[in-house]
Amino acid sequence: VPAPLHLLLTGRPRDWDRRLVVKNAPGFAILGEPITLTLLIEDQGAAPQAASADLILSVDGGPEQLYQLPVNREVEVDVSLGHGGINILQFSTPGMSGELTDRNNGAVVQINALRDRLRVLLVSGVPHPGERTWRNLLKSDSNVDLVHFTILRPPEKRDGVPVTELSLIAFPTRELFLEKIGEFDLIVFDRYKRRGLLPAEYFEAIANYVRQGGAILVAAGPDYAGVNSLYRSPLGAIVPGRPTSRVFEEPIMPQVTEFGLKHPVSESLESFAPESGWGRWLRQIEVEATSGQVLMTGRGESPLLVLDRVGKGRVALLASDHAWLWDRGYEGGGPQAELLRRVAHWSMKEPDLEEEALLAEPTESGLKVTRRSLTEGPLASLEVTTPSGKRLAIPFQPVAPGRYQAEIVSEELGLYRLGSEDLEIVAALGPAAPREFVQTIATDRVMAPILAKTNGGALALSEGLPKFRNVRNGRPAHGRGWIGLVSREAYAVQGVEIGQLLPAWVYLIFAALSLLTGWLREGRWDK
Repeated sequence: VPAPLHLLLTGRPRDWDRRLVVKNAPGFAILGEPITLTLLIEDQGAAPQAASADLILSVDGGPEQLYQLPVNREVEVDVSLGHGGINILQFSTPGMSGELTDRNNGAVVQINALRDRLRVLLVSGVPHPGERTWRNLLKSDSNVDLVHFTILRPPEKRDGVPVTELSLIAFPTRELFLEKIGEFDLIVFDRYKRRGLLPAEYFEAIANYVRQGGAILVAAGPDYAGVNSLYRSPLGAIVPGRPTSRVFEEPIMPQVTEFGLKHPVSESLESFAPESGWGRWLRQIEVEATSGQVLMTGRGESPLLVLDRVGKGRVALLASDHAWLWDRGYEGGGPQAELLRRVAHWSMKEPDLEEEALLAEPTESGLKVTRRSLTEGPLASLEVTTPSGKRLAIPFQPVAPGRYQAEIVSEELGLYRLGSEDLEIVAALGPAAPREFVQTIATDRVMAPILAKTNGGALALSEGLPKFRNVRNGRPAHGRGWIGLVSREAYAVQGVEIGQLLPAWVYLIFAALSLLTGWLREGRWDK
């Protein structure tokens, strides 16, 4: 026989609460394009009449944006993300006097911003085995739109074939290098030399494109050491390696420099090496690093890979055209695809490859903060501002070359502000409004079906503690100010066992002592 289940409700009839709900939010978004989020400001309980409420939006802890939203109605809000990687959107509505709690007046959403399409212009000066390597690498990335410009018939070629009989299509050089150059995220010069096809003003436009935020990658071949080198064009002002006119036509072993072990482009590359080590390359162009950072060297400590920042843009120089040997598995091969991918994506400002970065991820005990830095010496402490406003200073501990970590042990949920020198980020720990704050008004709506099935009732404690009555099964088990209990006789006797409290000889001693006491009392003490 089921017993009645009763529900005692806390709270008062005039309780009310306001909460903010993000109905839908994508995990990924296209950088620069607006995304639509559906928001709801909901009033629960005996809330005062309100037509609208303020909504405050902050992206990564930046300036607040104020919106006016209707209450109890879903509204679509358009938001644009300003940078690649994780963007943290914090929504909140001001707390009102009389509401139960303001813990559910906010919401935190994390959205990963991705570029729509990366546009890459590959300029090949001469057909060679490495050209296909570059093309395959860039075409394998579905997020890359590749435009490939290859010189198949240089001006000095004299074969007597009339131009009208050639099946080649004239390449729109002016349109690409002057009018639409700003639409590209990266320009790759693969063994290109000055041939007179691109005037000096084109190279000057490319140099200005880099200074304004663009990127170029030069994969140097033997021509880079000659008189027609790209370095002897207006690009020489931004390329970080000056050729010495020497070309090493011999086996060389690429080596990551001590500085390169810290840089995100070349760190951990050695973990990709086969058991026998990397294979050798067979050519290197000797250059002198005029600026930037040398990540890899070849013969005689000569720079092999140099990266540099120019204005708002970036430049990479690879002083060899034999990286394709790694792809072919020569002498065991090497991480050719990983190296070139990192160089290309660093040039295009991939957030995961930034030299100076501050990253945070939640753990079971709080937050783990990783600091990536190329600076020498100890780092300043991590400055932490907790959701309650408390300030902490936590020292970083080195975990790898160029990497440091700090642990934030805290059970406080909400938005943390983290800072280290010039870097500042925000990180969310747990939901902005825990589950227990989703429904704060006492109600029997969820339990009503179970109460009805068991003949139980719901009583508000604001009307006083109920009295208890014994009722028979099947009779009403609740009423005004009382609830009933039904005796179910729900017990079972498993067995009965009778045992003596004390051993028999103890009882015999007690009996003898009693007889002796009586005899002495009656026979002797009375005389």
